Order: sequence, then structure tokens, then C-alpha cells
Amino acid sequence: MQIVVHKDGPRGNHFRRAGPRQRVYFEPDEVHACIVTCGGLCPGLNTVIREIVCGLSDMYGVTKILGIQGGYRGFYARNTIDLTPKSVNDIHKRGGTILGSSRGGHDTMKIVDSIQYRGINQVYVIGGDGSQRGAGVIFEEVRKRGLKVAVAGIPKTIDNDIPVIDKSFGFDSAVEEAQRAINAAHVEAGSADNGIGLVKLMGRYSGFIAHYATLASRDVDCCLIPESPFYLEGEGGLFKYIEKRLKENGHMVIVVAEGAGQKLIAENMKEMGQDASGNALLLDVGLWLSQKINEHFKKNKTTINLKYIDPTYMIRAIPSNASDNVYCTLLAHSVVHGAMAGYTGFTVGQVNGRHCYIPFYRITEKQNKVSITDRMWARLLSSTNQPSFLSKQDVDDAKVEDERTAKLLDGSPSNPKVEDKVASSNSNGVK
Repeated sequence: MQIVVHKDGPRGNHFRRAGPRQRVYFEPDEVHACIVTCGGLCPGLNTVIREIVCGLSDMYGVTKILGIQGGYRGFYARNTIDLTPKSVNDIHKRGGTILGSSRGGHDTMKIVDSIQYRGINQVYVIGGDGSQRGAGVIFEEVRKRGLKVAVAGIPKTIDNDIPVIDKSFGFDSAVEEAQRAINAAHVEAGSADNGIGLVKLMGRYSGFIAHYATLASRDVDCCLIPESPFYLEGEGGLFKYIEKRLKENGHMVIVVAEGAGQKLIAENMKEMGQDASGNALLLDVGLWLSQKINEHFKKNKTTINLKYIDPTYMIRAIPSNASDNVYCTLLAHSVVHGAMAGYTGFTVGQVNGRHCYIPFYRITEKQNKVSITDRMWARLLSSTNQPSFLSKQDVDDAKVEDERTAKLLDGSPSNPKVEDKVASSNSNGVK
């Protein structure tokens, strides 16, 4: 059995549809499953944990399910808890993850040693692209050792920057919560002379939360994201636009993604290194932009009232909304069906409206980004009436990148050797 089909066909790659199979590989009373959550928090983590546990128990009669505490390092620190339908019954009502999470701590040999020592034969990894990359390495080591272990993932990123899949769980909840911060900024700005409400939202490399929160709000006058460069001074710059909006309306709201304007900031400040997961530690664009706006208007002897709001951790920590709860349930059940059928080395996701099994490498080879040349970004520009801040060269570069991405997704895989390993049955019977 294969996860990827029609690999060499003219229509590109097709992934296996997720769902229950007529035959299962694992006998329920022989299953010893474990669940681990890695990386940052995201709405819906507890819902996914709950539905994996309930899916294994209610649909297949599995009774041995472990929760690995504290991310990947929990495997070899031997921190575990037993998970049962009763113990996870109400956890979807809480934010965060009952298992705890962390960045880094991925020691492949120690992790697989622990899996082997404990007799675990199903590993469910809930995490972002770095965590899924780690799950792929675990899968390779498990395969090398000839262990009959299914390694499966559920992709998690609040920024919605994982490629191939339509949407990440938790994204709808994040956009909904971002509305509260934008509304507060609008109230503050509208209640003062020359009021400016500046809201910084999550979006390290991809500005989807800022983009969709702006479209949903209709109170935003300017949205700045990592994919769309901007500049401050001169005609067509941000300062001129702020002056124009204040003159017209007497107030304005600006939404900025955390990864926006990093090149501008770096011209005056030093790089701050990386976190434990290897992500660049970004300089605070919100504080920097607040300072620059205040300095500009002070120099021009104009009084403004700027209020800066940073709801980052409030957005991450909330429980998932109704839409995400349903989505998390479908993802969890899909991954359980795949693992029980014997598939391994895959992550589950919705592709073109259908839930599928996707090899790990396909969702880690690039990042999903907002396309500033498509209709959704044009709709945002129409909603805010902001200038594009782009030169012709910026637009041309963006079009080239969009075409390259389309070829990558539709054409032959970048690593066919890995695809063959992930897609095909191995000698031990785990598919």
C-alpha cells in the first residue's frame, strides 16, 4: 500500500484519502500508543489529544495510551501519564496542552530507545514543521531498527504556514481572538485626537493571522506582513499614509505581524540569535514601529495618541472555537485510522477539502506564505485603502516565487528517495 500515488503521472502527486480501512494492521489489545505535543501553544491541542484517545478507545478498543510530557525530551526523561477517555473528557474546554510542551530536546537515539524499551508501537506527534521534521527522523530510525512502529503526525501551527494542507487547526480561533485586540485598538484610537491603535499579531514568517483578522475586522486602516515589504519615509511610505488617514478620519488602526519589517529594524539593531527550535529570535517590530511613529510626529510638531497592544500569548492560550473543535476531531480520527491500518511516516491534513495522508517531507520542505499577487491580498488592499508599499521589482519577484511554488507542489517530488521510503510497505508489515 502507498501513501503517495501517481507519483510520475502528468497530473502530479495524489495522496491517499484518510479514513477507516477494511483491514487493520494492529490488533487492538496489542496496541501501545503514545501522544506528544511539541513547540509553541495553539488553540485545539487538547481537543486533538482528547479525540485521539477517544478514537483509539471507542472505535478500536485500544486501552494502552500514554501521554509523553514536556515535548520530545519527555521520551527519555520518562515523564508519562496514562490517558483514558475519562481522564481527557473535559480537556477540550481548556487552552494549552495537558501534556506540556517544549522546544528542542530532540535526541533521536534516546527517543527511539525509549519507544523500544516501553514497547510503544504507535507514536502520534502533534507539532509544527520542526516537530514534523523530527517525527520524520524518528520514523527513519524506527525503520532502520526494523521495529513495527507506526509514526504519525498532526501538523500544528497557529501561523497557518504549513504547506500542502488547506489550513492548520487553531487558525480560525486565533483570527477570532485577534478581533478583540483590534476592536480595543479601534475604541482607543477613536476616543482620542489623532489616535493611533497599533496591534501586533503573530506571524513569524507568514502573515495569515494579520491578513485574515484585518479582512474580518473592517476597522483596520493598514496591515503590514512579512511577505510585503514596506518603507517609512517619502512619498508612498507609511508615514505619509498615516498623516493622510489622520487628516481624513482623525484616527487609524494599524495591524502588524511580528515578522514584518525585520530588514528595516536590522539596519539599526543587531540580530538576536535563535530559540531552542532553531527559529530566529525576531526583534519587536511593534515597539520599534511605535517609537518610529512617535519620533516622526514629534519632529513634525504634531501631537498623536498612540496605543500599542500585543495580544500574542492571549491568542495562543485560548481554547479552540466550534469550527476548530470540529476540524481537530476530523484530523484526530483520520490519523488514528491511518495508524491502525499500518500506515507510517505520514502526517494528516486537509488537501483541497479532503483529508489525506501526506509524507512528512512534503510539509517540511517549504513554508506557506501569503501571496501578495493574488485576489485575497487585493481584497485586503481594497478594504483598508492602504498603498501596496511595493516597487515593481517587489511585485515581479513575488510572481516568480508564486510560479516556483506552484511547480514545486504540482511537479515531481524534491526527494524521491524519501518518498519511496515513506510511501511503500516495509519489510515488517507496517505500511
